[in-house]
Amino acid sequence: MIDKIWKNGHIVSYDQAKVGINTHALHYGSSVFEGIRAYNTVNGVGILKLKEHMKRFIYSMESLGMVCNYSLEELCQAVIKTVKASGLESCYIRPLAYYAEGPVSVLPKEGHPVDITIYCLEMGKYMAADKVDIKVSKYIRIHPKSTVCDAKIGGHYVNSILASRETIDTHYHEALLLDMDGNVAEGAAMNIFFIKNNELITTPLGTILDGITRRLIISIGRDLGINVTERYFKVEELIEADEAFFCGTAVEVTPIASIDDKKLKASNYKITNQIKATYEKVKKGEFYKDALTYI
Repeated sequence: MIDKIWKNGHIVSYDQAKVGINTHALHYGSSVFEGIRAYNTVNGVGILKLKEHMKRFIYSMESLGMVCNYSLEELCQAVIKTVKASGLESCYIRPLAYYAEGPVSVLPKEGHPVDITIYCLEMGKYMAADKVDIKVSKYIRIHPKSTVCDAKIGGHYVNSILASRETIDTHYHEALLLDMDGNVAEGAAMNIFFIKNNELITTPLGTILDGITRRLIISIGRDLGINVTERYFKVEELIEADEAFFCGTAVEVTPIASIDDKKLKASNYKITNQIKATYEKVKKGEFYKDALTYI
């Protein structure tokens, strides 16, 4: 249950954080958000890549013309304060900024109020399986010339909802979206990597979210001595991969077992498991020790 919420500079109760029916974001999707994880470690509660997440949060706000009245450091401190108030030792953190109550017009008028909230909730295992079966969605990832596709804008996730709905009452765990040219973009709410001949390959920026976990996986791969390449690729190449996995704040590192019922060649997911094990060390503060902000 969500209890304490940081809203516009103050910790308030859940009931005090309600929004009005004329909230602009409710009508037009004019919100931005972040997903951050905090982990219980031997050194205390550690928030993973806090500053990077909040930098992207500000970038996303700016993409919608929102005025942020808080500095990066103030927002980071607000996250820390919220985690402390939650009393949780391991949690998912959701910063959210949105055009609040005001006139109902597509373009927010100058001075339209912007609310910023932060709250925490417990999060268990995000995916339903240790290795997931995925399907290629009939929907494409939002066209990069129709939006700011590397910003984390609330309205974008209608695209993800539609793709994810295709997996309802099926054996698939997740959907995979292609871009306008038929290249693999990303999952409904996560980035994707695959391994072929000991090379780690992922979609370049331009049609996808600039994932914080994606950045971390690229760094881990390179530091493990793996050749990392960012390039476009088709589903057919992905199906022929030796290994593949999703990554993201919620999904962390999750191997992919099959794509459209075609099983990948991997038998032991050697490189994926090596990357996953290193990611687990990052979460514990044992690798990339500056990746965690302790409270």
